Amino acid sequence: MCNLHIRCMFHLHKNNNNNNPSPLSSQSFKLHSSSADGGNNGGGTSGGNNSGGNGGDDNNDENSNDPSSRFSSFGLLGVFVEGWRSRVAADPQFPFKVVMEEVVGVPSCIVGDMASRPNFGLNELDLVFSTLVVGSIISFTVMYLLAPTASISSTTLPSVFATCPKSHMFEPGLFSVMDRFGTLVYKGSILAVAGLAAGLVGTLVSNGLTKIRANLENKKVGPTKKSPPIVLNALTWAAHMGISTNMRYQSLNGIEFVLERGLSPSVFKSSVLVLRVLNNVVGGMSFVVLARLTGAQSVGEQDKKVVENDLQNHNNNQSTSK
Repeated sequence: MCNLHIRCMFHLHKNNNNNNPSPLSSQSFKLHSSSADGGNNGGGTSGGNNSGGNGGDDNNDENSNDPSSRFSSFGLLGVFVEGWRSRVAADPQFPFKVVMEEVVGVPSCIVGDMASRPNFGLNELDLVFSTLVVGSIISFTVMYLLAPTASISSTTLPSVFATCPKSHMFEPGLFSVMDRFGTLVYKGSILAVAGLAAGLVGTLVSNGLTKIRANLENKKVGPTKKSPPIVLNALTWAAHMGISTNMRYQSLNGIEFVLERGLSPSVFKSSVLVLRVLNNVVGGMSFVVLARLTGAQSVGEQDKKVVENDLQNHNNNQSTSK
């Protein structure tokens, strides 16, 4: 740049002395002018303005394009939107998986739940509805917490688990067995807390609807079941989420990661549908078994005896009135 400028000035000075401009001087000046213009745009006066006075404008533009700064003023909603965008950026199939989980997975979970109850759960619709409410909340929570993210800041783990995979235990990378086991433990604790909260909400809603129905009915058409205890049922959901759901969904994420790399998009989506159905059927059945073991939801012979006793009392009252 400097050599070009000196050469141009030399030709200009020579031409001024001879009062006879040459083609070379004219060409050199034009080249210098175009180079000078480029310098003004990149590193000259304008470049200095861009790097100095207009530096704040560039920073503002970067901040305006940053999704985290764009949604930071919306509180929890902004955090959720930022997390959703980060998950979609890391896994474009994430919205499809969420839809399949809610539209196909939750009904499959209800089918598995009802299949594990006497009379296909028709005598325990209150408990089935509780499973529906809690399952809908939990399904999305699990999908959101175990999905990989593109933003490193949004997946910062506690210092104890700093070297562990950020999303699920089968996440690709050079992780040791203990690191992957650490992710299993950490995600299990998070899911247990989510299961406890969802269990409290679902049980309260189910019990509230049961009480409303009992108050609206003048006469009991048939024997009514005792509502599940709120705290015990929530703790059962917490244990189910931390153990069964945690292991099933982490394994499911690893299987889907392998299938996505080896199958065509249409075949992969079909496999996701089948896997989600099977996973939720197993989940619904395993929850009923766990609820029986903890006593959160009384089923089986005890309910059969309650039904028989109520029917006998009802028949005795009718015979006495006659």
